[in-house]
Amino acid sequence: MNSNLQEYSHKRFNILTGEWVLVSPHRAKRPWQGQNEAVANENRPSHDPDCYLCAGNTRINGEVNPDYKDVFVFTNDFAALQTTSPVFSIDEGLFKAESEQGICKVICFSPDHSKSLADMAIEDITKVVKTWQAEYELLGSNEAINYVQIFENKGAVMGCSNPHPHGQIWSQSTLPNEVEKKDVHQKTYYDTHKSSLLGDYLKQELEAKERIIYENDHFVVLTPFWAVWPFETMIVPKYNYTNISELSDAESIAFADAISKITKAYDALFQVSFPYSSGIHQAPTNGEDNTHWHWHMSFYPPLLRSATVKKFMVGYEMFGSPQRDITAEQAADRLRALVV
Repeated sequence: MNSNLQEYSHKRFNILTGEWVLVSPHRAKRPWQGQNEAVANENRPSHDPDCYLCAGNTRINGEVNPDYKDVFVFTNDFAALQTTSPVFSIDEGLFKAESEQGICKVICFSPDHSKSLADMAIEDITKVVKTWQAEYELLGSNEAINYVQIFENKGAVMGCSNPHPHGQIWSQSTLPNEVEKKDVHQKTYYDTHKSSLLGDYLKQELEAKERIIYENDHFVVLTPFWAVWPFETMIVPKYNYTNISELSDAESIAFADAISKITKAYDALFQVSFPYSSGIHQAPTNGEDNTHWHWHMSFYPPLLRSATVKKFMVGYEMFGSPQRDITAEQAADRLRALVV
């Protein structure tokens, strides 16, 4: 890679969103006298009687969780989207609004309150993957649902209100902003080149071998060339699948393996249960031809220099564009060395 990218300020282009990120590698040496986060490495019990998500416990709405043994899914008690929202629109000059309907669910990854994905066996993570696949198909088959967003917020620093290992699915009637941008850019590229944008990008990454963190027979874990968050990563299937339901049993296990590898590496980086937001972007369920889609899973962790120093998206990031100090190549090198 051009050494200028490791020493001087520059911009990198995100091919999936059409946006730029400012990279300032020389700023990584600046002293830090800002806020330090508390390290959340407390030893949690395998079952917490006060946890709303543990097996057998009563949730805030009065419902009792079953004595589940692996993965448990339920409709979010405080759903951000409603199925009862009436269909309406407002178009009054510069005042525009539209109704939005949807279904929100919570997925408990394990009955063990003390674990995270990094602590779970690959066979147990595979059960989570299988649940994601089933929910994508179930929710996507609903005519009112045109997109299914699977995600996880891990850690209090990422706004997670409950430490029990869990994620969420928000499914809705329209495409959210980030997905719409990726839909447009992937379709434009596919219509022009008759090939997958992300697939062609992956070929180039595999040739460069500078940002690859881990790969197995079916998946690659890498730091994107245009990464915004300090230790941002992406899991990309080697085959051009549009959504996770297309994975075979062997590929589902390989996906679980990739998740296991990167989450374990994260925890080893600063010797802390690593916080992040992760999400799967995949084809809409709108009944249209979405051949141009190449699904992928992204991890956006906030930690920058240590377990107590995080990246703040403020100032220039709010009013200008995203900015990062450590380069994607440097981040990949550090994570690659921790994969076991």
